[in-house]
Amino acid sequence: MRLATITNWAYGATVVLTIVSSATMLLTSNAQEREREAVEQRYQLDKATSELGTDIYAMSDHARQYLNTGDATYLVTYRSDAAALKSVEDRIRHIGDAGATPGELDTLAKAVRLADLLHDEQRAAIEAHEQGDEARARQILFGGEYERQLERAELQVQRFQDQLDARVGAQVADATKLATTWKRVSEIVLGLTALLVLFVLYFVFKQRVLRPVVKLSDVVNRLAVQDFAVEPPNASHIDEIGDMAQAIRIFRENGLERQRLEAERDNDRQMRDLLSRMTQRMQGCDTLDDLKEVVRRFLPQIMPDLRGRLYLVDKSRNMVAVACSWQEPLHSREEFSVLSCWALRRGLPHRPGGDAVDVPCDHLDWAQDTPVDTLCLPLMAQRETLGLLYFEAKSADAAILAGQEIYLDMLAENIALAVANLQLRDTLREMAMADPLTGLANRRQLTQLLEAQLTQAERHGHPLGCLMIDVDHFKRFNDVFGHDAGDAVLRAVGGVLGSITRETGLAFRYGGEEFMILLPQLTVAQAQDRAEEIRKRIAALHITHDSGPLDSVTVSIGVAVAPALCPFDRLVRTADAALLRAKELGRDRVEIAQQRDPQPAS
Repeated sequence: MRLATITNWAYGATVVLTIVSSATMLLTSNAQEREREAVEQRYQLDKATSELGTDIYAMSDHARQYLNTGDATYLVTYRSDAAALKSVEDRIRHIGDAGATPGELDTLAKAVRLADLLHDEQRAAIEAHEQGDEARARQILFGGEYERQLERAELQVQRFQDQLDARVGAQVADATKLATTWKRVSEIVLGLTALLVLFVLYFVFKQRVLRPVVKLSDVVNRLAVQDFAVEPPNASHIDEIGDMAQAIRIFRENGLERQRLEAERDNDRQMRDLLSRMTQRMQGCDTLDDLKEVVRRFLPQIMPDLRGRLYLVDKSRNMVAVACSWQEPLHSREEFSVLSCWALRRGLPHRPGGDAVDVPCDHLDWAQDTPVDTLCLPLMAQRETLGLLYFEAKSADAAILAGQEIYLDMLAENIALAVANLQLRDTLREMAMADPLTGLANRRQLTQLLEAQLTQAERHGHPLGCLMIDVDHFKRFNDVFGHDAGDAVLRAVGGVLGSITRETGLAFRYGGEEFMILLPQLTVAQAQDRAEEIRKRIAALHITHDSGPLDSVTVSIGVAVAPALCPFDRLVRTADAALLRAKELGRDRVEIAQQRDPQPAS
């Protein structure tokens, strides 16, 4: 017999017993309601009787107070109460409406009539008082006959209350007895229902449910703590227990799938957090060296199973050179032509070692019989190829997962944008710091570099030389040959000065036809030799303009070296003074600054 059949029979019996129990509860409730109504009726009758008794005593008190004090206020109050009195039937009608019996009303009517007789005597006493017969008035209201009449009225009211208490007490006792009886019947029926339910539960749990449920309970408890490794029991019989076991098995499979999805979500969140932090660091980079360091540190954390390299395009040589590496990649050369990589050719990711057959890049070096899974991602920004992001698996058995390619594409896009921003920043900085005509550093960059060179030389005790250079008779080139010829002269002089210094960025266009060169760690003699070399190379220039040669170009040079010839803070002015002396002495010459007191100028 299936559990459903057993439980259906038990359910039917339980419904019958529940109906019987409900009926007895309703009867009990009705009995209790009658008891409550009887108590409520007694309360209303007591309240009405109390008001009647108060009226009897109140008028007597007003009349007596008037006789005692002579205060007309009591007389006015008395006559107002007397005028408000109604007939006996009217005064007891509301008590009858409250539920008093005819016998009880007859008793109460006698009390009211006795009170009315007292009212007659009260009026007689008041009339005697008003006529000046004070003794007679007091004899009426305070005499023994008046007191006895008042007590008879009070006894009649008390008799009414006693009758009322007896009747209401009997009603309450009957209702209580009936409620108790029906309550016991209801309890017996509920007890039978409980016994039936317990019997069914005992049969079901003992015979068909207990053992499999205990096993299923253990499985459920372990599943509740996310222990999805537990195996649910194999309940092969076709009943509710078997259905429950199947449901638990499905729940376990769903839990395993949910765990897998949660693990993927957590990994995705961690990966995106790493990518976000790396992107923030790249946005804060000021130079390409900073960017390389960020890539070298973050990539092993983001892709610990992959080796790789970051390549940047060298446009001057049309080559791709390694910028940084991580985890020692083995199969890609450090430098190669742009055409050696299919990803750079096509502008799309290239993966020759994946599931699809593809052509390997020429910059890869691995054997055909043991290919390694590699991935080349071009770094593109504004339709311009900036470099290459290269990844390779650590072994021939390992592979780049499909899920990793999403993050690798994001990496390539973020790195490309960072490189493009840095290159754009460098270009703008060079444009702002370079003289567009000669290509040398301009006055703005001189201000920054001069302060840094002076501070460094003074801190380490190294000499710092300064050459102030002026093109002789430059105005004549502009007047005779035109301003374009003057620009050609300045470009040629700038080319010589830019190539004469060992360090880049130390030759400046000071203004107009004046130039300046800083010479770190050179003595006075070395600075003089360098100045003579510059003068001779410029004098040897052959400049043509508009298909015709220009006159020879000469320069005057003033040389100063701190701290040998001047203090550090007077280096430029000392070199400028030497330049002025060179021009005064005939131009086309080098003049060394005259040695002065090395104390700093005020």
